[in-house]
Amino acid sequence: MSDVKGKTGAVLRETAVLTGAVAIIAAGVFFFLVPSHTSVSSISGLGIVLSNFVPLPLSVITMILNVVLLIIGFFTCGREFGAKTVYTSVLLPVFLGLFEKLFPEFGSMTGNQELDVLCYILVVSIGLSILFNRNASSGGLDIVAKIMNKYLHMELGKAMSLSGMCVALSAALVYDKKTVVLSILGTYFNGIVLDHFIFDNSIKRRVCIITEKEEALRQFILHDLHSGATMYEAIGAYNLEKHNEIITIVDKSEYQKLMNFINREDPKAFVTIYNVSSMQYQPKI
Repeated sequence: MSDVKGKTGAVLRETAVLTGAVAIIAAGVFFFLVPSHTSVSSISGLGIVLSNFVPLPLSVITMILNVVLLIIGFFTCGREFGAKTVYTSVLLPVFLGLFEKLFPEFGSMTGNQELDVLCYILVVSIGLSILFNRNASSGGLDIVAKIMNKYLHMELGKAMSLSGMCVALSAALVYDKKTVVLSILGTYFNGIVLDHFIFDNSIKRRVCIITEKEEALRQFILHDLHSGATMYEAIGAYNLEKHNEIITIVDKSEYQKLMNFINREDPKAFVTIYNVSSMQYQPKI
């Protein structure tokens, strides 16, 4: 019985997170992208352009476009991705439709096209990063980016930029040159900001240390940081002296504690540091 409650609670929490993320994305589209009249890296952006030719609300156009890409994503990215994105893809147009009803004559919050684009990039990147880290998508170009990430091993931000560039260029069909340029630049920077939000949550550091306080460092890593470490024998090329190199992988908070310990105990320690965006399980040896 407790297992059933636990699973139900997990599903409800996951649904709440996905719903919140989609609400953030929809707010970014409606309150910033629509008033800017740009088409920045999203199916909603393409929908804004198409709304000049098709007599349908943006929410309906977005729904139609999402359904087509959703079918493709379901078969290429797996059932889990498809199931979550079915929910978010349907929910996004629902939120947009709700905003259309609540704010029928809404204009720009900033009164400036450039600021609208910047605000859209920031707000939408937060929502997208939440969805991607949950193996989901808001639909549309996110599905295209996820497919490119899976099969071409392309970073999600770059995949979003590449797939969104065609949408950005579609602004040339309706708007002036300034709007087209803003659409292209917004698409590019949206990919950069998206990568920042995604990898900022998972970035770790691989720290390699050669120190005279080897045992004290080992104990600190194991018992204070509660992390794992690997030791290798290293031989200096100049005088062939043997040293043990300690290698550990830490997150941001652990890294700061580790560097404080090294600076305090052995300021002359030799340390090299590498950023790690993904890793497999590291056993405690």
